[in-house]
Amino acid sequence: MRVIWLMAAAIVIVAASGEVALSDPADPTAVKSEDGKYLDKEGDPTYKIAPDGTVDWFTYSGYRRYHSECHVCHGPDGMGSTYAPGLKDSLKTMSYADFIGVVASGRKNVSTAQENVMPAFGDNPNVACYMDDLYVYLRARSNDAVGRVRPASHEDKSKAYSEAENACMGKR
Repeated sequence: MRVIWLMAAAIVIVAASGEVALSDPADPTAVKSEDGKYLDKEGDPTYKIAPDGTVDWFTYSGYRRYHSECHVCHGPDGMGSTYAPGLKDSLKTMSYADFIGVVASGRKNVSTAQENVMPAFGDNPNVACYMDDLYVYLRARSNDAVGRVRPASHEDKSKAYSEAENACMGKR
């Protein structure tokens, strides 16, 4: 349910401004954990990587979701392609709210030599239900906290995550 409210708020922000403003993202250091989700000092989702390389569930799930829904356009591991920009670098200057707004509402970029159109994914549960996961994974990539390969080990999926996932996907 939190994802739906965040998407709605982001859509309102984007619609009101007419464009997405880039801002300085917060320090990605995890300072708090809520049911397996790590948060930075601003309360935005972030990654947590143990000294042995074990990643949190959101980073791992984000890797999987990115490679099932996003890499076709944005290239492997967020590095970009001739079709769409690299998200690894975009998250260095894009806030959490801006990211959610672009993914939910889409974006048309005509300021480049080739027009790029990012479709809206707010109605696609395979993306909308996992926006935090995607953000956390790409945030970890943008800070070089995870490499270009599938994380070798990850924390377990929490019960709260499973319940939220099932609710978002319409499962009981």
